Amino acid sequence: MRTKSGVAFDIVVYDDVHFHGVKTLWREAPLDLTGWRAPEVSIPAKIGVQRELFLVAVHRDQVIGTTMAGYDGHRGWLYSVAVLPAYRRDGVGSALVREAERRLLAMGCPKINLQIVAANGTTAAFYEKLGYAIEDRISMSKPIGAFAKEDAS
Repeated sequence: MRTKSGVAFDIVVYDDVHFHGVKTLWREAPLDLTGWRAPEVSIPAKIGVQRELFLVAVHRDQVIGTTMAGYDGHRGWLYSVAVLPAYRRDGVGSALVREAERRLLAMGCPKINLQIVAANGTTAAFYEKLGYAIEDRISMSKPIGAFAKEDAS
């Protein structure tokens, strides 16, 4: 694949060689990397379940984007869509989302959900351009187990 500006990149399934690149990217995104969201926790958990839905965009040997997806048999979810600042607005994020959608559809997924922080209008606009719509829902969560004392966000 190529970015809008012509940079060649591939979308591949996450491999352990990508760990440090993903961690660096997520720090720059910036994503909340505390508790269960820490790369040392979330990455091993994800590769244990539907590893084929943890995708990375790679330019040469550099991780420039990520997305995680999941499908529970009822609906799909997108998580951790992130792109290095130098490659944003260049088609990398859209390509990652489209590939995740393609894989979810192949699994029989009829609908994909995602959550973003309400104050992040730029991210909402990105997803709206890809055909996603804001739904009237209340998002609730409950940390359990070792993470029960942490913030639920």
